[in-house]
Order: sequence, then C-alpha cells, then structure tokens
Amino acid sequence: MSSGLEDVRSICSEIVPSLSSMDQLHTGECEIVDGKVMGVAAQLGVCVANEARAGEVLVSSTVKDLVAGSGIKFEDRGIHNLFGCGEWRLFAVQR
Repeated sequence: MSSGLEDVRSICSEIVPSLSSMDQLHTGECEIVDGKVMGVAAQLGVCVANEARAGEVLVSSTVKDLVAGSGIKFEDRGIHNLFGCGEWRLFAVQR
C-alpha cells in the first residue's frame, strides 16, 4: 500500500504544473460486473476523487491506517459526507 502512495506522489510531481491533476486512493473489495468495477470500495474511491483538490493526493482514513509506520505524512482534510457512502475523514498526502 505505501509503495502505491509513493507511486502516486511521484506521478503527480512529474505532471506539468498547468494541468489540474487530482488523485485519490482507497482500498477495499471490488467486483467486476459486465467489465465494470463495482462495489462499495469503488463507489468510495469515486467519492474521494471528487473531493480532491488540483495537484493533491487524497486518501481515505482506511489507507492512512494501513500505511501506519511507513513514514508517509498526511494532512487532515476533515470529515466529508461522501454521496452514498456516509461520513469519512480524508487526508492529503504531504509532499
């Protein structure tokens, strides 16, 4: 999981500054139905992405908890009411 966050941070730092890039990361079980990713984790990933600011990597509290001890630092973005997913605390990965 922490290597995934490092990859996302690296990609974002390479993006041309004029582009508006927003990235998110969540983890959970998904299923493929008729070639589409479905499930609560997939829906939550979309919701987290919708909350991301340009140029930031936003993660769910689940991801933050899973990478504890990795040295990755986070900035608390507060509790968000994510459509269809309830309230979740989100965190921005510090660069």
